[in-house]
Amino acid sequence: MMKSIRIDLVSDLVCPWCIIGYKNLEYALLTLSDSLKAEIYWHPFELNPMMKPDGQNLREHIAEKYGTSLDASIAARQTITELGLGLGFKFNFSDDMKIYNTRKAHQLLLWSQSYNLQLELEIALFRAYFTHGRDISDSGVLLSITDSIGLERSLCEQILDDESWAEAVSSTEYQWLEAGIDSVPTMIINKKHLISGAQPTEILVDTLLDIAEL
Repeated sequence: MMKSIRIDLVSDLVCPWCIIGYKNLEYALLTLSDSLKAEIYWHPFELNPMMKPDGQNLREHIAEKYGTSLDASIAARQTITELGLGLGFKFNFSDDMKIYNTRKAHQLLLWSQSYNLQLELEIALFRAYFTHGRDISDSGVLLSITDSIGLERSLCEQILDDESWAEAVSSTEYQWLEAGIDSVPTMIINKKHLISGAQPTEILVDTLLDIAEL
């Protein structure tokens, strides 16, 4: 008998571990596809809500925020790139890569859920940033991405310009903080089982089996 679960994914688009965590989940669900189906909902969590409009050099930002050395940064990028390749996702890090504000992108993601295109947009945004090095804080870039998945441009323009959607992102993030979530990726299964970090596929398979009682 097929069972259903709800998975809420709290993430940010400039977090490489968020797409790695999702890809691990994707493979876990594929492994269990004969007995389990999942409804996935993405939720915003801006790691850098005060990021300046033109962004900041990624390596410089990581060094300032976490005290990461150059050697550690190089090693981390290599590890992330290798993990991505194993999961079918390509990271293209560069010395001049920037980190950007993601508020507008999250506005579109919240709205796109009602069109059942949230997952498609999420993956397109991750690829735009990590694979193609695009500025996902730029409205023109965001509109070209929404165009590519079939969302109506005029509606997307309204969402980007509507302050109420920016407030919705902020409010949602505050709710997660109030719930004790302060890092991403975080998965909440059936609104009560919490999984922190980009867990390996094998662990996710075992966890989902236990929760679904398969």
